[in-house]
Amino acid sequence: MKHSPPQGAAAASSARIDTLDSLREHLQWAIELEHATLPPYLCALYSLDPERNPEAVEVVGGVFVEEMLHLALAANLLNAVGGRPRLDTPTTLPAHPRRLPHGDRSLELSLVPFGADALEMFLRLERPAPPGAPAEGDDYETIGQFYTAIEQGLRDLCDRLGERAVFSGDPARQVNAGHFRHTAGRLIAVDGLDSALAALREIVEQGEGTSHGEVWDGDQDVFHPERDEVGHYYRFQELQAGRRYRRGDTPRSGPTGETISVDLTGVLPMRRNPRLDDHAPGSAIRTAQEEFNHTYCAVLHLLEQAFNGNPKLMSVATGTMYALKAQAQALMRMPDGDGTTAGPTFDYVAPELRRWSVGDRRRIVVLRDGPYIVYGGVPLRRKYKIVSSEKDSLTWKTGEPLATEETYALCRCGRSGSKPFCDGTHAVAGFDGTETADVRPYRELQHVHDGVGISAQRVGELCVHAAFCIGRTRPIAAMLADTGDSDVRSNVMGRIDHCPSGSYSYALQRGGEMIEPDLPQAISILEEEDGLAGSLWVTGGVPVLRADGRPLETRNRMTLCRCGHSGNKPLCDGTHREIGFREDPPGHEGDRRQGASPPAGAGTEVAHATAPRPEPGNGGPATPLPKA
Repeated sequence: MKHSPPQGAAAASSARIDTLDSLREHLQWAIELEHATLPPYLCALYSLDPERNPEAVEVVGGVFVEEMLHLALAANLLNAVGGRPRLDTPTTLPAHPRRLPHGDRSLELSLVPFGADALEMFLRLERPAPPGAPAEGDDYETIGQFYTAIEQGLRDLCDRLGERAVFSGDPARQVNAGHFRHTAGRLIAVDGLDSALAALREIVEQGEGTSHGEVWDGDQDVFHPERDEVGHYYRFQELQAGRRYRRGDTPRSGPTGETISVDLTGVLPMRRNPRLDDHAPGSAIRTAQEEFNHTYCAVLHLLEQAFNGNPKLMSVATGTMYALKAQAQALMRMPDGDGTTAGPTFDYVAPELRRWSVGDRRRIVVLRDGPYIVYGGVPLRRKYKIVSSEKDSLTWKTGEPLATEETYALCRCGRSGSKPFCDGTHAVAGFDGTETADVRPYRELQHVHDGVGISAQRVGELCVHAAFCIGRTRPIAAMLADTGDSDVRSNVMGRIDHCPSGSYSYALQRGGEMIEPDLPQAISILEEEDGLAGSLWVTGGVPVLRADGRPLETRNRMTLCRCGHSGNKPLCDGTHREIGFREDPPGHEGDRRQGASPPAGAGTEVAHATAPRPEPGNGGPATPLPKA
């Protein structure tokens, strides 16, 4: 986003920020402002054929990633001064065309494919403030003047109230990923005036370049390290002019360097500002648009969670954006009449219609092709299987609890670098998390086997092959005939109580009430014999909701797949045993066996620091942000 360099306390102000409440209000507006740019940039990005327009993909994708970075920086600033960032609200997604929040009312943001109209809109959005332009806290002519007002307010409040009074926020709420992939920018944790000014400079210099009126932003081009990078406004000028800036060029001279090729025939002809009402409910286009809106609102929800005390969810939110890419591009290939194609509408979906994101009750939500999101501070711990010298399953040993945030994400694809937590790798790996588990209740699926004083029920589809039902001598099915012996009957009951999935259960008589072990509401990371990584053992009746919002039957015991290969997703089917799934590479098991939590920030840093970087021309913005 194009930003003018702050001018400090000496700048005049048309809307001075002189209270902490006003400062928090303006920083919330900054979050809304940075978000407002994302839908237009995404539409332009996804309309581009990356093979025919690699340079345009690099520019639009790179700017999009930096806008995401600026959004996170604005949230860090608001958290640092004791505010609460809000993104998952109807005001975040008004209908397009729309106005820039609290800005120039003549500037209209539209959803259009890449082309002349998009470039004109982006240039208008990113245009520099004139030299000496006053700070403007509301109805600002340029975004740079708005950020100047915020800097001025920060300095004035620190002078009057003291830095400690201004920066009263909880440092644990800061999102700090070091670097967003595919940008030279930094996601700065804000804890005082110096770091706040550094965060503002990060936004400013990426937006318009250095504070000396140059086109350069002070960084190297991440796609072409041999070149210096220019600010957002000047990148769009390069695409419009068909030439790059080179050393010696100025804003007045314009770009005079090498040519840039833009092939407008390599752009999907998306309808301008598509709307849901253009298509009947249940039609293919409308259904696809509604699915996109659900996914986009899931991103907003996860970002808001990340900014409000659960910073490790940042990587999950950005990873979820990969689903947006596929959904948007599928829409843009659906003919919509008059030579145009359909496109995303970016409509807000109320939380009650999403069902899974409502309330603070304990629950586990399966994200489509993504991780498990755990709400309500469900305790997380490790459990280790105890076996005999002959490898017979005997019991479970509970390990130390793992540190978590109130809301956290657990890996479902099996490839995270910070297992058991999600780090966004599922998005890079293209994980297929399609859910196939039968949603019918246990009693409809069970097979009943009666003994003496016990009636055993079994649902084979739930079996994870933990082998407690086999025993050292005979399996449960063979022992039932001898349950007239109370010792045999007690043995059978004990083995069933240790079955993690609840595949086996029992009552005292056929049709009687099932007798269940008294298990706490918790999630246990199972480790089986020889260091084999098992399933996620969910106990105590914690509800589990599928990605489509439908609940699985709530049971006292169930096991969820975490190797990514179950044929009964999201439930475990024991495939982890067949593939020899392990949580850690050999030689790195010490901390995990002691129940250690992953390093601080790992849930965010791994995705940005280790995921593969696309080759030039294949797509775009960032890891784990979506590529064109």
